[in-house]
Amino acid sequence: MKVRFKIWRQDSPIDKGSFKVYEVDGLNPDMSFLEALDHLNEKLVLRNEKVIAFDHDCREGICGQCGVFINGRAHGPHENTTTCQLHMRSFEEGKVIVVEPWRAKAFPVIKDLIVDRSAFDRIIEHGGYISAKTGTASEANAIPVGKDIAERVMDVAACIGCGACVATCKNSSAALFTSAKINHLNSLPQGKPEEHQRVLDMTAQMAKEDFGHCTFTGACEVECPEGISINNIAEMNARFLKAKLFR
Repeated sequence: MKVRFKIWRQDSPIDKGSFKVYEVDGLNPDMSFLEALDHLNEKLVLRNEKVIAFDHDCREGICGQCGVFINGRAHGPHENTTTCQLHMRSFEEGKVIVVEPWRAKAFPVIKDLIVDRSAFDRIIEHGGYISAKTGTASEANAIPVGKDIAERVMDVAACIGCGACVATCKNSSAALFTSAKINHLNSLPQGKPEEHQRVLDMTAQMAKEDFGHCTFTGACEVECPEGISINNIAEMNARFLKAKLFR
């Protein structure tokens, strides 16, 4: 299989960056997209050229580190799929595949396809946890959680923090990510004692990180690899108003 990769190259955050085209052959249609990039990098090494920097970790669709734009779509042409789970059989022989990093002010490019997503970490640091006494773990069934609540919490807890919602949003909003983390903890008994402060702190930090405002275009829900619903943003807004009243 032979394709042409048009890949964003940028040596450092201060460089301007540009696209560069690479013709790659010898690909197997059953290769994952990241394996195809590995194949290209091997050829670049043999030619004493700089390899393409891209982020990845588990390569199992769990961590979300691999996220890039492929032909204008976050994570590629398929819905609910991470970049590492995309295969080369999804592309036609000889076609041009445009690959670029997430585009958002809060996600500055570090090098090539790698961006700095530490803004997400700072949002989590401001409330994405519960405070509990240390010691022996309590019995798992000591705090009963209804089945409907448990299922709903599992849906929002599925967020892997890849940043596709931010990158695909015309406003670069982090509302879907932040709402998923807030609703996850605030829906559980363990998160109730700090629920109001959590909403206020995490949304305040989100604003500080230069993310844009949500205008409910729904693009984030479409491109989210875990299918997190945009309804979570509406629920976060309701929780925010309630927290302001209680404060």
